[in-house]
Amino acid sequence: MLEELKRTVYEANMLLPKYGLVTFTWGNVSGYDKESKLFAIKPSGVPYEELEPDDIVIVDLNGKVVEGKLNPSSDTPTHVELYKAWVKEGKNIGGIVHTHSSYATSWAQSGRSIPCYGTTHADYYYGEIPCLRCLNKDEIEDAYEENTGHLIVNEFAAMGKNPDAVPAVLCKNHGPFAWGKDPIDAVHSAVVLEEVSKMAFRCELINPKVQPAPQVLQDKHYFRKHGANAYYGQAKH
Repeated sequence: MLEELKRTVYEANMLLPKYGLVTFTWGNVSGYDKESKLFAIKPSGVPYEELEPDDIVIVDLNGKVVEGKLNPSSDTPTHVELYKAWVKEGKNIGGIVHTHSSYATSWAQSGRSIPCYGTTHADYYYGEIPCLRCLNKDEIEDAYEENTGHLIVNEFAAMGKNPDAVPAVLCKNHGPFAWGKDPIDAVHSAVVLEEVSKMAFRCELINPKVQPAPQVLQDKHYFRKHGANAYYGQAKH
């Protein structure tokens, strides 16, 4: 089972350069296995062109390496905190992606959440994609990556945002994290996040006075793809 998980996480990681979401080694994907309560993640600093399935590292929810000859991603503690909190809450999280994709990271560096300006955004994210505060000095100097995870979990709870309904976040002065039901789904979310970031940026250039899409339109597009009454696609008839 772990070999299958490693293969899936490897394939998901290789989608990041394919979709133009990473430069050099600026990104990682992990995948969680609910039965073993372990997750697989990209090793730290390994170029994508050199990455092999056997390089993928298996880690437990204490951040301890269970299997692998290389060090796991430096962002592993952030992944740990998201899985620990949201799996326990019953959220549909089985994969996490972190990148420094240029448009999403530009919004993060600007300290701005991404408003929902249209139906492409609404199809995937319910409401704005939040940009969180920057970590303070103590949080940065002591357990930086772990505190990034705590910040995401705590801020989503404080805002009343459901990570299943908003499967992405921007960390101020840093970059985006996205997640999904499995590693491939998490990459899908990261790709859409980057496209939505481009659209919102261009939208504001064209019309600096633009306002978010009407809530009724946002609701229509989100709930026709998600929830008990969804009817988009072939899954429900």
